[in-house]
Amino acid sequence: MNLKKIILSIIAITLIIGGLIGYKFYVKIYAPNVTEEAAVYIPTNADFSEVKEAIEPYLDNMSSFEWVAQKKNYPNVIKPGRYIVKEGMNNNDLIDLLRSGKQTPVMLTFNNQDTLEKLSGRIATQLEADSLTILNTILDPAFLSENNLSKQSALQIFIPNTYELYWNTSAEKFRDRMLKEYKTFWNEQRIAKAKALNLTKSEVMTLASIVQKETALSSERPVVAGLYLNRLRDKWPLQADPTIIFALKQKYGQDYEVKRVLNNDLLIDSPYNTYKNIGLPPALIAMPDIFTIDAVLNPSKHDYYYMCASVSDLGKHEFARTLAQHNVNADKYRKWVAKQGINR
Repeated sequence: MNLKKIILSIIAITLIIGGLIGYKFYVKIYAPNVTEEAAVYIPTNADFSEVKEAIEPYLDNMSSFEWVAQKKNYPNVIKPGRYIVKEGMNNNDLIDLLRSGKQTPVMLTFNNQDTLEKLSGRIATQLEADSLTILNTILDPAFLSENNLSKQSALQIFIPNTYELYWNTSAEKFRDRMLKEYKTFWNEQRIAKAKALNLTKSEVMTLASIVQKETALSSERPVVAGLYLNRLRDKWPLQADPTIIFALKQKYGQDYEVKRVLNNDLLIDSPYNTYKNIGLPPALIAMPDIFTIDAVLNPSKHDYYYMCASVSDLGKHEFARTLAQHNVNADKYRKWVAKQGINR
């Protein structure tokens, strides 16, 4: 074999080896490696081992991911957040996504969380912050004082809706965002309607919380709101059973079950006892939704002062203008409850 052939053979072998090496690198970098579409959560202050733990369930080849990550210096530029990875994504695109910090927001929702503790727990299932941190942030004395809130009234700034936030939004930023949304909700039109009713924003929220608990029917809420406003206007006690239930739960715990309010319950010593006290209780008893708040701001105009659960149309109420009419309705209800064997 002459020298020329030897040289050509060496070149050919070199090219083959180079090609194989190049192909191996190409596969590491550009071959599909993500096995399914998924949300990957990278915690705040995570190190590379935590990133690998979070993403491993969705990778076909962890070693190739590690190799590309090291080459692109990713372990030194980790950015927390919620990232949506796509099926078939290669390591290069995956690392670029994680390096970029371009996370996909969470569509955060909440409703019917009637205590700050329950609300904090609900939010903690959707954001990185834990429930205790969220609760303590909401109840920060400086925040409450600055915004004229108390532990009892702080629930009112949380308007049930869907909000777009990043998963790693801090508890403080979440709280401040909700305050901003609350202020936006209370636009000039709603403020004007509250003033026309001679109510403050807080009083509207408190009344709405009672209406929310009084009836599950959206069609009844403007009627119930109008009834309570009639009583407030004429300085009658509201006599709202939901406030009695709230007072009982405050005394005996949130797990205390009340299916029927008894006469003895009406004697409970509490600022939330609207049978003893005239006017609104000091703060909300529940988290009202937007429809109920607007029902208070746009109440039905009528002469009703009394209401009682209907026995002929379950889930609804019988409304009355006079005590005599109400007593007839109430007697029907008491007999129905006794027949059902509901003692508490």
